[in-house]
Amino acid sequence: MLRVFDFLFSFFGLLFGFPVLFIIFLVGLFDTGSPLFVQERVGRGKKPFRLVKFRTMSKDTPSVASHLVSSTSITKLGGFLRRTKLDELPQLWNVLLGDMSLVGPRPNLYNQEELIKERDNLGVYNVRPGITGLAQINEIDMSTPALLAKTDREMIDSLSVSSYFKYILATVSGKGSGDQVKS
Repeated sequence: MLRVFDFLFSFFGLLFGFPVLFIIFLVGLFDTGSPLFVQERVGRGKKPFRLVKFRTMSKDTPSVASHLVSSTSITKLGGFLRRTKLDELPQLWNVLLGDMSLVGPRPNLYNQEELIKERDNLGVYNVRPGITGLAQINEIDMSTPALLAKTDREMIDSLSVSSYFKYILATVSGKGSGDQVKS
């Protein structure tokens, strides 16, 4: 049932959100010259997939978890996109394709070995990763791997249609601040 919601929301989100996506894309061309950011992430069953987001950091920023990157890497447009969570909109494409869900554990990088171990131990990779979830609305990010994996497992165990909508509404209304970066 949740996959049906994922498909419908991502399809209509991309369809009706196209003007906003296009404007951000154009502004991003002037900001960094490369408005989209594509990165290989760990998906369901630990299979790789290519996550798509709007670029929020300069192009020469290393491919590591956000909490390991200096805040000076974030562009002016990127700061706005992160605050408003608009940088996440292109992930609707990943949801439409079935690589992700709207609600699920945030997909991590393959070089985040401690987080992979913690999530593996708790069976977090048995579900599709998501754009938002319990950890994100409670500002738990990838800098605390054990707590994040535990929170992801808690969300997976209690996920229902009601909590699915609760997490989406909390995210859209501004709860949670996304992955932290070093000051």
